[in-house]
Amino acid sequence: MDNNDQHSYPREMRGYGATPPQANWPNDAKIAIQCVLNYEEGGENNILHGDAASEAFLSEIVGAAAWPNQRHWNMESIYEYGARAGFWRLYRLLTQRSIPVTVYGVATALQRSPEQTAAMVEADWEIASHGLKWIEYKDFSREEERDHLLKAIDLHAEATGARPKGWYTGRCSMNTVDLVTEEGGFDYISDSYADDLPYWYHHNNRNQLIIPYTLDCNDMRFATAQGFNAGDQFYTYLKDTFDMLYQEGIHGTPKMMNIGLHCRLVGRPGRAAAFARFLDYAASHEKVWFTKRIDIAKHWIREHPARG
Repeated sequence: MDNNDQHSYPREMRGYGATPPQANWPNDAKIAIQCVLNYEEGGENNILHGDAASEAFLSEIVGAAAWPNQRHWNMESIYEYGARAGFWRLYRLLTQRSIPVTVYGVATALQRSPEQTAAMVEADWEIASHGLKWIEYKDFSREEERDHLLKAIDLHAEATGARPKGWYTGRCSMNTVDLVTEEGGFDYISDSYADDLPYWYHHNNRNQLIIPYTLDCNDMRFATAQGFNAGDQFYTYLKDTFDMLYQEGIHGTPKMMNIGLHCRLVGRPGRAAAFARFLDYAASHEKVWFTKRIDIAKHWIREHPARG
């Protein structure tokens, strides 16, 4: 590849390089821990929702296939468990420990779960947008995806009482981050797994903050072929991640630790117990900042404003 090819390559491979910026987390924290609760139940693929087939992603049925033009009773009831039981178990676990939470809320799921949504608001959890529906957007046109984006904002505001300030589609397209940036009303986007720290993205003369998310410290790995099959594995992986990042923070380069949660997955008793053990382990350390993504965004915008 010659030098001209390098300059035209559309991906950013350098990032912060060998010298990441000083995060300057509040109170000299050595690590920022951000727990994300994905609320997708009621927003997944279902012919009741006008979709072409049943859901096939992130359930106890590993390797499930979508059923065209059919409902899938077992899949539906697994998602229903997340709303009916898993959410409340995690709600108690997190609120009893006063852990700040960001919810990735699918707009149609929030609409179909008014009691759970009210509990999120009452607990002062941040409710970011997780899109209109919990479906794949990779084959949507830009116009179709933009239409879903705008509808998601309106429905989210109707369900929660406020428009979302953060965005994460998850099952996104190559257009997602640009479309959300163009909308212009989001403090951060999390459709990235590219770093341990927030960074600025530039598009159409806009500076958009990206707060990367995680697929490794994520209970979704209980529902993948290569993943966790016991709570101890989840706990150990979270603990090892925390220990590494905490030591890096002590030695001068504090980072973020994202933790991805799903009501129907870690909301099961055996997994929730492991997650609770991790929270207690992390909280036993000094200078740990448990926070919401919106607060990370506010901090980064203040400490590391966009240039240009």
